Amino acid sequence: MHTKLIRLIIAGEHSIFRHGLRRLLEAEPGLVIVREVADGAAAIPMVRDLAPDVLLLGLSHSRRPAIETLKLATDYAATTKTILLTDRIDRAEVFVAVQLGVRGVVLKDSSPDVLFKSIRAVTSGEYWLGHDRFESVAPSLRKVEAARRKSKAFGLTRREIEIVRSVVAGYSNREIAARSSITENTVKSHLTHIFNKLGASNRVELALFAAHHRLIDGV
Repeated sequence: MHTKLIRLIIAGEHSIFRHGLRRLLEAEPGLVIVREVADGAAAIPMVRDLAPDVLLLGLSHSRRPAIETLKLATDYAATTKTILLTDRIDRAEVFVAVQLGVRGVVLKDSSPDVLFKSIRAVTSGEYWLGHDRFESVAPSLRKVEAARRKSKAFGLTRREIEIVRSVVAGYSNREIAARSSITENTVKSHLTHIFNKLGASNRVELALFAAHHRLIDGV
């Protein structure tokens, strides 16, 4: 009995990363690399035309913002499952990615076995976060939905929305202060007000809330 081959596209900015990943995957039975591309945004037309089973997307800077690329990638989630490869799982962008429909998140320093398991997990309809598989990410989404029902008008000022977008984009308080020409203490004050208005207790919950309510549109 022949096992169905899993077809993959690799997208990552760094050549060494892509080539190393290709060699690793090609040595694993049942996996086939159909295309390799340096820019995540450039992978989207390939996903549309080639309909691979999995898109392995390295989280890094590209010509198109990462969040926009993720939105486009998950448009094809019915046929292609996206796995995000990242250096840190606690980045705000990672939680936004899960909210947008990414099926797997794998640390770049994971063992080959973890990567292989994640690929097979998402192609069988499961989610993969870090080192484990999950049937769904429903608990986190239920929390976001509960927050949505509590308030339809969030009461955020224009400045606060700008800060939310900067947090989702991964900027630190110091970077936000420099970008907005305000002090770091002012940024902290704004974040306290934002957390209170949205019912969030940290940057991760803020990112989930922002993605669910489309506060990051245009980022």
